[in-house]
Amino acid sequence: MARITGAHIVIECLLEQGVDTIFGYPGGTILNVYDALYDYRDQIRHYLTAHEQGASHAADGYARTTGRVGVCFATSGPGATNLTTGIATAYSDSSPVVFLTCNVAEPLLGKDSFQEVDITGISMPITKATYMVKHADQIADAIREAFAVATAGRPGPVLIDILKNATAEYAEYTSIPYDIPAKLKPMTTSPNGKIDTLVEMIGGAKKPALLIGGGVIRSGASEELLAVAEKLGAPVATTIMGLGSIPGDHPLVTGMVGMHGAKASNYAISRCDLLIAVGARFSDRVTGDLGSFAAYAKKVHIDIDRAEIDKNVITDHHIVGDAKKVLTALNEALTDSYDFSGWMAEVNDKRTPKRTGTAAGYLDPRDILAAVQRIAGDNTHIVTDVGQHQMWSCQHFTYQWPGQLVTSGGFGTMGFGYGAAMGTKVGNPSRTVVHATGDGCFRMNCHELATASHYNIPVITLIFNNGTLGMVRQWQSLLYNGRFSETTLDRGPDFVKLAEAYGVAGHRVTNLSEFEAAFTEALKSGKPAVLDCVLDIDATVRPMVAAAKPLSEYLLD
Repeated sequence: MARITGAHIVIECLLEQGVDTIFGYPGGTILNVYDALYDYRDQIRHYLTAHEQGASHAADGYARTTGRVGVCFATSGPGATNLTTGIATAYSDSSPVVFLTCNVAEPLLGKDSFQEVDITGISMPITKATYMVKHADQIADAIREAFAVATAGRPGPVLIDILKNATAEYAEYTSIPYDIPAKLKPMTTSPNGKIDTLVEMIGGAKKPALLIGGGVIRSGASEELLAVAEKLGAPVATTIMGLGSIPGDHPLVTGMVGMHGAKASNYAISRCDLLIAVGARFSDRVTGDLGSFAAYAKKVHIDIDRAEIDKNVITDHHIVGDAKKVLTALNEALTDSYDFSGWMAEVNDKRTPKRTGTAAGYLDPRDILAAVQRIAGDNTHIVTDVGQHQMWSCQHFTYQWPGQLVTSGGFGTMGFGYGAAMGTKVGNPSRTVVHATGDGCFRMNCHELATASHYNIPVITLIFNNGTLGMVRQWQSLLYNGRFSETTLDRGPDFVKLAEAYGVAGHRVTNLSEFEAAFTEALKSGKPAVLDCVLDIDATVRPMVAAAKPLSEYLLD
């Protein structure tokens, strides 16, 4: 037992939890913690980002791709509120991140003091839990519990707000390896009757389909999923967050489902007579019109979060539990006697060939992604922002392993990509990290070029530059009679010059051969790079189903 400052207790507790990487931005109220961190420079690497939001996304990307808890520091007031978009992004996609902020000292609390804000109140709806710590002797318990909560059950972000006086006070500290309290451990349902019922439903089905979400990746259940899928021989569709949960080139995999889903996937969901959804939450972008979603099917929902059951889609049967454990039990209960080959052939008839060709003088996004896969290989993370480039990246890159795609699926956060890409590369130094973004999104996070340049984080950024807010323009073209209100980006910067100003290599490419040469050069350099890829302003994401419409009704085929 030692008597140390609250600030030192913070760092000791992080080490206790195995933390060796922090992303953050200092300020007045958290200075004691940063001063303590100075004593641990050989044990914890801190990455100073250009903006707190960049730090939040970096911690998120790190968490999603390493299986470890991400950690993010920020000061009070605007430093803390700048985290909120990153917190909400992590919450929507079930990413375990501990956000640690500091607030004004207790005598100043509630007096509208300089840079005071109720960050625990602000973040309560977008976290699994929040903690306000007023004294040094409360710090250790709060941090230990925060890590337990972040990883237990359905993962997610937790925020700890420590008053400045607590970081200066002294308290007794003893290192204690922390075990997850029983009440926080994943809730699982005994497989007995629940699994037996599901097996009976499968036995009575003629056209079953699997719908796979991010919960399968979060639970590490990809091998178990593959075993169940192959035993059934039924079509497997995924949500955006489920991409990579099963190899994308597997003959049973039909691709993404929903608004921009593959036609075969949408057909399988629309015509199946038994839908088994695992680790998916039935978001509106997946279901379209709820009244017609899987209208002919009995619906089974497997999810670790009881709150998701019957929230959006009313089920005929559900199992609350960890996907890995439930799929393991299901695989053991299934026989090898299923033959859904006729149904699989029917779904395969709806597969559409990959299209080629684009407007003269412009790159085709499909060619870009095919070239990335061909040149970089499968040991590559694709990290996206949000918009057309995100959908193209989901459709035209074949994801082979869980966590290969890093994207803001639930919250749809423009500006997520660069920070998340840096966190992904820091956590996975042996893998190539490609950041796919649009010219609109990149403007929101391009200042993080300073971070990548300073720490030499070799993220390769591909700007799908069509001179517009492409997804919004696509909607305006189809649904608003071409009234392009405030979506055309006929302004700077010159992205090549911008990259060079930060000490990062920049390339402007207008055709496939130029792209291949620039991408290969960036890959070999081992340094961050930016490729400004010139696209047609009217390049579209196809197919497309309008919001709240049946999955079989396409605006674009």
